[in-house]
Amino acid sequence: MLDEQRTSITTSVNGLSGSDPFSDPPFELSELLISLRRHLHMHPELGLQERETSRFIRSVLEMHGLHVRGPVAGTGLYVDIEGGHPGPRVGYRADMDALPIQDGKRTEYASQNPGIAHLCGHDAHTSIGIGVALLLHLVREHLHGSVRVFFQPNEEGIPSGAPLMIHDGILDGLQAAYAIHVDPTLPVGQYGLINGPATASADRFRIVVKGPATGHSARPHLATDTIWVATQIMNALYQLVGRISDARNSAVVAICLIHGGDAFNVIPAEVAFGGTLRCTISEDRERIKEYIVQTAGHLAALHEAGVEIDFDAGAPAVQNDPRIIANVRETIHELYSPDAVHDIERPSMGAEDFSFYLDHVPGVLIRVGTSSGPETSYPLHDSCFDVDEAALAPAAQLMARALFNHLRKNPLS
Repeated sequence: MLDEQRTSITTSVNGLSGSDPFSDPPFELSELLISLRRHLHMHPELGLQERETSRFIRSVLEMHGLHVRGPVAGTGLYVDIEGGHPGPRVGYRADMDALPIQDGKRTEYASQNPGIAHLCGHDAHTSIGIGVALLLHLVREHLHGSVRVFFQPNEEGIPSGAPLMIHDGILDGLQAAYAIHVDPTLPVGQYGLINGPATASADRFRIVVKGPATGHSARPHLATDTIWVATQIMNALYQLVGRISDARNSAVVAICLIHGGDAFNVIPAEVAFGGTLRCTISEDRERIKEYIVQTAGHLAALHEAGVEIDFDAGAPAVQNDPRIIANVRETIHELYSPDAVHDIERPSMGAEDFSFYLDHVPGVLIRVGTSSGPETSYPLHDSCFDVDEAALAPAAQLMARALFNHLRKNPLS
């Protein structure tokens, strides 16, 4: 497969001669990206274990004449596409890890690795990232600056791969960063844009309520009723959003697990529960976290219980830069039409670790519509999640053109 792809692209590069590779690529871009995506979908790997995925990406890029650098962050890698004219350097991120979920699809390209599947679209993200690199490589002599396309491990995990990539220098010299995420709620050909918050932060918390010993269910007044104390804390946590934070700001506390007790007539000595805190405003994130700690501590002390509170700090909220959104909007108009823009009304309460990069440089996360019917409309992380592969090549063309235009127009200047 790779030899055939190399021959196709080598021939097309030699015959480029003034055509526009963004609107009319001089090789079978769609067929190439579909084949790459299906290979990745059949061979998924979990975060920080993407060794075969990384080797495959490297082989494809090197076969097409790009110099691949890495590893970074364990299994990550990147290419720098140096332009023929001076200018800034911008980045494009693709994530490449899968989820620990059994693939429920019955397709020829279903996952061959039991219990692991690309059910969040990272296989599509990686394929589109390869397409972006190949398209920009074709027009490198016309770039006014350079583009770094990087492939990141472990977007799904906590701690995630983005801080590891940053630690290893992936942002060095970058003026801005771009990324996409597939969206099964949008039809193919639609691209979701939003200024400011695009996703929420996501922090995990775990609270353990402890008593001195177990108690008898007939005499709870003589014991520390840990389950009752835990319910008081949970009820209080559910009331924090909109009371200590501005109700106009999106935030949610969700308790998703609880464990306590093994018998119907024994009050357990310990109860544990946990969940997530999600916020679109960083000030709310810190304030609500502080109140979770204080609320749990005060209520436990009131009822003479001990308490342990742990937070796993996840990704902050993605904050899209309006100037870069404007560049993407203009590029969509230029390449497709104004009708291809879907203006997102409210941010997603899901999380994306692309946000870590945006703590250092301005950037954008763009939604790419991948739905064309029931089979491609399952939600993200569903065991039957799939994408319409017709979306891959246009998305690669759009993002390559947006990066090209960024260097040409420098919207941040």
